[in-house]
Amino acid sequence: MLEADLVLIACNVLTMNPAQPHAEAIAIKEDRIVKVGTKEEINSWIGKNTKVLELKEETVIPGLIDTHLHIADFGRFLTWLDLKGVKSIKEIQKIIKKRAQGTPQGKWILGQGWDQTSFTEKRILNIQDLDEAALDHPVILYHQSGCMCVVNNKALELAGVTKETNSPSGGTIEHEPETGEPTGVLRENAMNLIWKVIPDPDEEEVLDATSLACEKIVEAGVTSVHWIVSSWSEIRIIQRLRAENRLPIRVYILFPVDILDQIASLRSRKDIDDDWVRIGGVKLFADGSLAARTASLKEPYSDDITTKGKLLYTPKEISALVAKLHKANFRLAIHAMGDQAIEMVVSILEKTLKESPKKNHRYRIEHAAVLNKELIHRIKKLGVIIAVQPRTIISEFTSWSATDHLGLKRARWLYPLKTLIKESIWVSGGSDCPMEQISPFSGIQAAVTRQFFPEEQITVDEALRMYTVNAAYASFDENIKGSIEEGKLADLTVISRDPRTTPPNKIEDIKVKMTIVGGKMVYPK
Repeated sequence: MLEADLVLIACNVLTMNPAQPHAEAIAIKEDRIVKVGTKEEINSWIGKNTKVLELKEETVIPGLIDTHLHIADFGRFLTWLDLKGVKSIKEIQKIIKKRAQGTPQGKWILGQGWDQTSFTEKRILNIQDLDEAALDHPVILYHQSGCMCVVNNKALELAGVTKETNSPSGGTIEHEPETGEPTGVLRENAMNLIWKVIPDPDEEEVLDATSLACEKIVEAGVTSVHWIVSSWSEIRIIQRLRAENRLPIRVYILFPVDILDQIASLRSRKDIDDDWVRIGGVKLFADGSLAARTASLKEPYSDDITTKGKLLYTPKEISALVAKLHKANFRLAIHAMGDQAIEMVVSILEKTLKESPKKNHRYRIEHAAVLNKELIHRIKKLGVIIAVQPRTIISEFTSWSATDHLGLKRARWLYPLKTLIKESIWVSGGSDCPMEQISPFSGIQAAVTRQFFPEEQITVDEALRMYTVNAAYASFDENIKGSIEEGKLADLTVISRDPRTTPPNKIEDIKVKMTIVGGKMVYPK
């Protein structure tokens, strides 16, 4: 009998394997699971060099997989001021002053997460508040909704925004009613006036920030990610992280179409196409977001009948692009939120797959927010995967006014998870971090306890499958990850409680005790 390198002896192993749903212990050799069974069955794998971890109250689940994550942005946000939960404007000013003291003059100070409803002053931040805290540094602080920011005079000066500057389409520059001077508050597309003048970090800064993001990801119990990259430079960052042994997670890359030619040259590289890092698919955008009313709807927004949102491609343009990518055997991940955008995407995929059949394409629609019964039926028939970020469901209704935007009839079909699962459609789980928090357990709780149209609540087991079995299927990895089975990669998450017996409103409080990737403990270090 071979000797295991690592053995976990636990009272509660949730395997996500229907043939063996529960176990007591796991044996690992190198990067693979070699035995799953009772304590007695595992004892024979323990030798003098075997490391044995006896887990008493903990539960072991398959390594969690996040199928929608912007890691470079997450890393950058981790270097920003975290203003979530701050209780007053005065406290924010103190935080800015402290950061300014350690920041070279003229360098940007960025922050996010503030919410005026939590302030003792009960008002929105303004330009004077920020100027009092930092005159010599440009400052931009994003609201927790992501749809509004406040800046100081230095930031406006660098962006060339004055009292004469007109608000851009889809955005608002707020002005003082008496003087006409900017208040520092920018909404929606007006935020881009500032963002475009903020210098991009250099490669070393991005490398350090993404390395920090990876540490936070494994702290959350995530062992694999579908990393949405925005540029070729991020591919270089992934390669460097791996070469420098700073990549503790497995990576499935979703890349923008504008770097397609460069990506094609990587397909044969061993450092970018194996069990650790792999080219996944092309990310296309069919429309925008519901919060900004840029998601493309068939009928006007209920709270603004002048707009239906906007398609980012004409049907002819995206049809030609999908056909090209399909022929070149690239997988597709298409962002579509509004029902008009989803219908266009579904129609194009129907046409493409009819003209050039591919049985196991596993194309996916990211978000697929506003659905209806007909679209669900067509999606099922196509075999398309829906990549959902359950925490976003809560934000859409509570922070971004989904019911007002859509009206009750359409809001009923916003992220209908239970219906999708009942129809046997593959639904994978992700976070959309940094737009939402990284924790899979926060996403699971959101899916299980949603208060808006609760008929679409799903079970804990169904939610857990979204982050394990279904997520592995979405990247063609069901034979090597997603469940605890002999022969699969030894990617495991050890948690403080069994999510199935935890009160539903306490699931997000579950603590990650240990994260194991390839048989190596990556958290805690």
